[in-house]
Amino acid sequence: MEQDILPEEVQGTLDYLLELAQDYWEIALTPGWRQYQVLIVIALVLASILMRKLTQGRWEAWARSREGWPKWRLRLAVQVLRRLSLIYFTVFSWVVFAVMQEVTWPSRSYLIGAVAKLATAWLVIALMARFIANPTLRKLASWLLWIYATLAVFNLVDDTARVLDSIAFDIGSFHLSLLVVLKALVLATALLTFARMGSALAERGLSGNEDLSPSMKVLAGKAVQVLLYGIAFVIVIRSIGFDLTGLAVLSGAVGVGIGFGLQKVVSNLVSGIIILMDRSIKPGDVISLGETFGWINALGARYVSVVTRDGKEYLIPNEDLITSQVVNWSHSNRYVRLDIHFGTSYDDDPHLVRKVAIAATMTVDRVLDRDGMRPVCHIVGFGDSSVDYILRFWIADPTGGLTNIRGNVFLALWDAFKAEGVSIPFPQRELRLLNNSLTVEMAEGRMAPGGDVEGEERGNAERATQSRGTARKLD
Repeated sequence: MEQDILPEEVQGTLDYLLELAQDYWEIALTPGWRQYQVLIVIALVLASILMRKLTQGRWEAWARSREGWPKWRLRLAVQVLRRLSLIYFTVFSWVVFAVMQEVTWPSRSYLIGAVAKLATAWLVIALMARFIANPTLRKLASWLLWIYATLAVFNLVDDTARVLDSIAFDIGSFHLSLLVVLKALVLATALLTFARMGSALAERGLSGNEDLSPSMKVLAGKAVQVLLYGIAFVIVIRSIGFDLTGLAVLSGAVGVGIGFGLQKVVSNLVSGIIILMDRSIKPGDVISLGETFGWINALGARYVSVVTRDGKEYLIPNEDLITSQVVNWSHSNRYVRLDIHFGTSYDDDPHLVRKVAIAATMTVDRVLDRDGMRPVCHIVGFGDSSVDYILRFWIADPTGGLTNIRGNVFLALWDAFKAEGVSIPFPQRELRLLNNSLTVEMAEGRMAPGGDVEGEERGNAERATQSRGTARKLD
């Protein structure tokens, strides 16, 4: 029945693999050196687990004492500590294999040698897979490489390849088999990993180049990233035998349809390129856009990341930065001038007030004290209840916040004015009665025996009678 469903080549290969699995099962059950090797491997596994429990605490204490190590070395140490059992098993297997090769026939240690090779391959794959940042790609690459290493150790690569290649379908001249798909997955994982590492190295190298502006560094990094990922995509597509000339017809057919749907996306992409090229904003600049005030954390292909003082991160589309009015507090330099308005009493000497305000402001941290940027204080008007002043000062770190520096300056002014006797008035209103003959009399209501209602009504009646009499006198 199975021979009618499966191709002859697939059926033959599966029968061979099944017989091979039965042979290995008989090896494990048949008394003799083969079974002894299986027992030795089991003993090595138990010894590795015991060794890990005995030494893990010491290794962890030693790793915690390596404070001066770089981060990549500490991360590698963590991965090694997590695989102590596998490391011990690999070392023990090779030692036992080497000893048995010297003291007995090589055939009596063949299985131990195969297990040692397999453990070594698994250990190397587990450590090298940590370079893949994407968790899904890391797991996929680990499983594929582990399967391939296992098949290679037991000389089953060719047989497995024939089985996978026989499971396929043809569309015209296009032949797609399961083996081609697996090769494409492995190649895509490797190329994407190399592309990510290459773009990271390029960005790191560009960031250290002082001849390039921050915007050009980001633009060059994005160009390298697009180039590497594009090359990886083309190679993977070509590896499965797909004809790229068909993409031209496909792009022409659906390009017009999806153009309207991607209008905003393309607009943001083009706006991002314009922002990077004209260097209107760059990472680290302090900007204000509407109600958003913060510094630019990163420039993306579609948006700009702006971090505010309260820890919020706004993802602003690039198009808004092109079409809206943006205040860049640090476009040409990072110096920012702040204004503070206050008022003092008319009884205070304005010359003394200006002198005290400037001296108090210069005592605050972050306030600059250099030529052309020293604090100044001017009278701006005579108000209803105070003499109005404006105090201006400069800072060089707008990312440190504006509200907090204003608050510190206000506190310094408060302390200085209190020490010098300068008063800060508040609005007051004075009422004068021009008609002195008008008298106002108040009559208290008497409490009624039964409660408050009767006394309150009687008081209201007496006040009404007195008001009518006063009105007749005025007439």
